[in-house]
Amino acid sequence: MGIFSKDKKQNLDKGLSKTKQSVFQKLSRAVVGKSKVDDDVLDQLEEVLITSDVGVNTTLKIIERIEERVSKDKYTSTTELNQILREEITGLLTETEHKDQNTWELPEGKKPYVIMIVGVNGVGKTTTIGKLAHKYKENGKKVIIGAADTFRAAAIDQLEIWSQRVDVPLIKQKMGSDPASVAYDTVASAQKQDADVVIIDTAGRLHNKVNLMNELSKIKRVMQKVIPDAPHEILLILDGSTGQNAFEQAKQFTKATEITAMAITKLDGTAKGGVVIGVSDQLQVPVKYIGIGEKVEDLQIFNKTEFVDSLFS
Repeated sequence: MGIFSKDKKQNLDKGLSKTKQSVFQKLSRAVVGKSKVDDDVLDQLEEVLITSDVGVNTTLKIIERIEERVSKDKYTSTTELNQILREEITGLLTETEHKDQNTWELPEGKKPYVIMIVGVNGVGKTTTIGKLAHKYKENGKKVIIGAADTFRAAAIDQLEIWSQRVDVPLIKQKMGSDPASVAYDTVASAQKQDADVVIIDTAGRLHNKVNLMNELSKIKRVMQKVIPDAPHEILLILDGSTGQNAFEQAKQFTKATEITAMAITKLDGTAKGGVVIGVSDQLQVPVKYIGIGEKVEDLQIFNKTEFVDSLFS
């Protein structure tokens, strides 16, 4: 299974169990007493997907596809519904132009590879940074973290704890320092130390998009003085347990800066895992990582097929 070992698959199944259980309960209610997929079942299925936080637009796309299949094959039994759902959702997700990443390898010729982290406070940014640093280090990469969220002392302190835990150097300044200055120091230091990966944290304020936009643009400009094509990745962290609220945040952030990938955290504690499908489809930005638990190994590279398989098998 390549990167998808049996252990990873078991962790994924376990991490998505609340969403899966919720979806299955709703699905079985939708088809109770029915032998074939008719308009009534499709209406119920629409409700199942919307209440599982797949989102209205993505749900309508999925229902349309299933309607097409049902109209071709006049008698589609309700027992086939699960398989059809899996196939259509996987098909929808694989149509985005982004291929699933399946290793922790880095693109050629991007050294150091600079990842800028964005997202509101409380979504699991610091934890994700710590886990990412650990994963890259575990795969033989030299990693440096930059604490450019200088707005909150707690953000710097939490990153320091993680950097010590995973034994990765942290570049920081005191609270209230210029975030761009921290970012500059971090990439300059990474270049000097021949590091492979740089992970830059940024402030999670969204109440004023203009300020956020200006700050992120400045951080980018300053890093580009050292590495002209930095950042190579702008990773938006979203809390999956907030469902449609995560989707709204994603829309706001895509207006404020150019997001290239997403990580969706806290999926193990929620029945709202369907948000992964909707966010990925609607924003056409790839979900690159999912968080399915507290442990370092519970940050997984997102695999569309395995994800849908875990939800609907």
